[in-house]
Amino acid sequence: MLNITVRYTATFLRMYKKLYPHLKEEVKEKINLFQDTSNHQKLKVHKLQGRLDNVYSFSVNYKIRIIFEYEKADIVNLLQVGSHDEVYLIRDAEETIDIHQNLRKIS
Repeated sequence: MLNITVRYTATFLRMYKKLYPHLKEEVKEKINLFQDTSNHQKLKVHKLQGRLDNVYSFSVNYKIRIIFEYEKADIVNLLQVGSHDEVYLIRDAEETIDIHQNLRKIS
């Protein structure tokens, strides 16, 4: 079991703020579960392919996904949250922003 440190990109936070309140709570719960690697199978964590190579995903519920990248083995940057179609679209140049100056807590 490894504990994961989670960081949030500006894009993730913008998408998170647009979610309905009940979905925000569910996202927070799943992120808390995700931080313990023993829960990764339950959350269906998997590596993406093609244009999203080196990006991973996990499920919040049947419709909502979170995509992320590993900064280190125990640090991830959450990139996007939303429906399958929203998060699997090709990420644009905005994602190349300096992640470290845009990390915040979700509320």
